[in-house]
Order: sequence, then structure tokens, then C-alpha cells
Amino acid sequence: MTGWALPASQRRTTVKVIECTRYGTPDVLQWAERPMPRPGSHELLVRVVATTVNSGDWRVRALHLPPGFGPLGRLALGLRRPRQPVLGTEFAGVVEDTGVLACRFRPGDRVFGFTGSRMGCHAEYLCMDEHGPVAATPPQLGCEQAAAMCFGGSTMLHYYRRANLSAGEHVLVIGASGTVGSAAVQLARSQGARVTAVCNTARAPLMHRLGAQHTIDPARHDFTAQGERYDVVVDCVGTFSPEETLGVLTPGGRLLLLAAGLPDLLRAPLLGRTRGLRVMAGPAQESAADVATLAALAARGAFIPVIDSVYPWADFRLAHARVESRRKVGTVVLRVAGPTTAPPSPPLA
Repeated sequence: MTGWALPASQRRTTVKVIECTRYGTPDVLQWAERPMPRPGSHELLVRVVATTVNSGDWRVRALHLPPGFGPLGRLALGLRRPRQPVLGTEFAGVVEDTGVLACRFRPGDRVFGFTGSRMGCHAEYLCMDEHGPVAATPPQLGCEQAAAMCFGGSTMLHYYRRANLSAGEHVLVIGASGTVGSAAVQLARSQGARVTAVCNTARAPLMHRLGAQHTIDPARHDFTAQGERYDVVVDCVGTFSPEETLGVLTPGGRLLLLAAGLPDLLRAPLLGRTRGLRVMAGPAQESAADVATLAALAARGAFIPVIDSVYPWADFRLAHARVESRRKVGTVVLRVAGPTTAPPSPPLA
């Protein structure tokens, strides 16, 4: 075998990554070169075809955290710059090489996965434990949609499991058109719940296609004053007070706070207990089982990530600016490599 017959990863010594060198605007993001990663004995080397820029990447890059988390955020993320400079929490790509003991996947397999708080997906190549949060890409999904599966999907699987969501319950999703919100709508419907989505009127048709039975435009109608009660409220944006969201729950209802500031996180559980309600918050766990569940749901059409836009790899600053604008619908995707043999991703939005 000649050298040119080897996989590209074995011919290269470095890979290109996007680094966040300090906190600030998208201009702080820069190209960088890093050594080509080599898979450990139970690892996969994945050539990244697509990754995403989500609200977590924006918050880390800009150090734009919910109220009350500024000092704590610097301690956790890095005092003067991100401790992990390569952002990105989810990816889709192709297995290019495997460790000597890895047996779940072979070179050429299409996979998607979730690095979560470890980040590092804004790179041409990355290594993943074959038993970690990685799964085979459903054949009907293109790489752009596969890359967008995990950030919102894993978050809502985690929270609905904690809330013991049951078929027939009524779920209110506040901020339903974002990455997490659109996943919240679909995954609640997949579990047999009824869904009301709080979103702009222009986005109501999309919400209905995702499975919401009702929509409420908060600019036109006050959902807290309509008299409707919900078993579960999913607050993806943190723009309403705990008093408002707790006030629309049924007895024994559950409030899921996904974006609240520290003062509300401290007050809401106490308020909930005085009313016999449960409040759930905190980071979602990263689970290999949840990634496998998302793959199975996507394979039967029960969960298809909503794509706002797809940017070329070189336009990473524009992708960050799009997320920071807070006008996106669904997920912003970065296409890292050229197309594979995967089918195109059908647009939902």
C-alpha cells in the first residue's frame, strides 16, 4: 500500500480548529492548527462533516451568562479566557480510523455524537469513546441534521425523565422555536403529551408541523391570564418570573427552568414547595443511552432537528453572530467538510 492509499488522517500531522482565545464578540474566534488526534484503544477517530453553534457556545465565547452567574462562570469556564478554547458540543461525520480494541463501528460508518461540556467539536477531526455518546446516523438524515440532534434532544430527554412526563399530560413550552424548545415540542409529543407552544405567530405553522396542538404569541396574548393549566411548563428562555410560570401549573405540576438566573433558581423551589409544585433546574447529564434514543426516534421520524441555517466552515464568525442575534429558529449548523454520500437534509423551517 502506498502512502497515498492511506486514510487522510494518517497522511496529516495537524488539523484545523476554531479557537476562542478570549471572551468577547465573534471576532475573538480564530483559526488554529493542532496535532492530528490519534484514537485510543476503544476510541473512534471521526472526520467531522458538520457541527453546530448553539446558545452554549455563544454564552461561553461571550461570557454571557444568566443573571448572578458571572463570577461563578469565570471560575468554571476560565478566569480570562475559556479553559477549553475549542468550542462545539455536537457533531456528525464519518469514522476514519478506530483503536485496536474498538469494535462497534468501522471506518466509513456515518456517526453523530455529543461531547457536551467537554466541547471540542469545532475541529476537522475528533476522537470519541466508542461506548460514549455516539451513535450511527439514521440513513434518512443528512449530516447537517444529524449534527443538530443532541444539544436540544439530550437536554429534553433528561428533563422529561426527571419530570416523569406521562402520556396525556399537557405541556407548555416557552421559547418553543429555539434549539431546545423545538426538541421539547417533538419529544413531548413522542411521549403522548399534549403541547402548547409559546412563540411568535409567524412560527406557529412550524410548531404545528412539529406536533403542537396550540400556539400562543406572547406579544398578543398573556398565557398567564387565559385560565389554562398545564401539568409541565418548560421555560427555555427565562423571560418570565417563577410566580408567573408556577401560577399556570396544575396541582402537582412541574416547572422545568432551563435558562433562569441565579435569583430565580434560588426562589423558585421554595415558591414551588409552598404551592405543592416541583421545580427542576441545573445542567442536563450527558448520556450515551440518550444519544441512542435520539437515533431511534429520528429513524422513525419522531424527532427531526429544525435547522435555522447552514454556514460554510470559513463563516464561523457569521454563524456565531446569527446565534447571538437571538432570531434563529432551531439550530445553526457549520459545514466543516465537503458532502458525503448522505441524502440531503429536508428543510423544516
